[in-house]
Amino acid sequence: MNFYVFVLCTLFASCYSKPNNVGIIGGKVARVGEFPWQAAVYVDTADGKFFCGGSLINNQWILTAGHCVYNARLFTIHLGSITLQAGDPNRVVLSTSTSVAFPNFDPLTLEHDIGLIKLHMKVELSDYIQPIELADIGAISEGSAAIISGWGQTADATAGLSNNLQYTNVVVISNNECKQTYGDQIKNTMICTAGNFNEGICTGDTGGPLIRAKGADNYVQIAVAGFFSQSGCEQLHPSGYIRTDLYKAWIQNVTETM
Repeated sequence: MNFYVFVLCTLFASCYSKPNNVGIIGGKVARVGEFPWQAAVYVDTADGKFFCGGSLINNQWILTAGHCVYNARLFTIHLGSITLQAGDPNRVVLSTSTSVAFPNFDPLTLEHDIGLIKLHMKVELSDYIQPIELADIGAISEGSAAIISGWGQTADATAGLSNNLQYTNVVVISNNECKQTYGDQIKNTMICTAGNFNEGICTGDTGGPLIRAKGADNYVQIAVAGFFSQSGCEQLHPSGYIRTDLYKAWIQNVTETM
């Protein structure tokens, strides 16, 4: 079975359409300030416009998926708000055209599907805007509890983005189990998650952060949302991600030198 990502507005009617009141598959509505690193990423390419998630990793860089920056011309980034609706005083909006995908990113196989967006200025941190720490190697293991968040659609039949940021609890499964659905498309740079029912990512969620608890009140990002089943978001199939720990050195090099 092939996996699937949300790529071009010309292919999906949900792109930039009116938001709905629901989001990520099996999701709950986030509280104000609960995920202060979450970024809404509006992407403009020569072929159309689409939406991705992202995470603030310092005061000038957004971590996202490689397919979210591939051939992109312009990004409009929203930080500080859990809603996509107008009028939130906590929201900061920044535009930029500076981005980089991992050098070996393959848009067909989604290997090395990780990218970075540089904001045109440093964003002022607040209670509503904070960076997320990236996990070290060894922080990911089979059976680990994790959280995925995003504004993506909640059902295959429900087009459009969510009004409000949603999140859901998932569990990291083994790559061998994930290969039962996706075969050899699953590489060691990827991880997969499953829920008790059909919890997972959907159109509009890719690029967003998969996080896990670190202590009582802290979180670290362990992966970037990358793909879901071609059969649909509501199928009992795993969601796929790119591990961040294996790219931490590259991320550090880019953000310190570019």
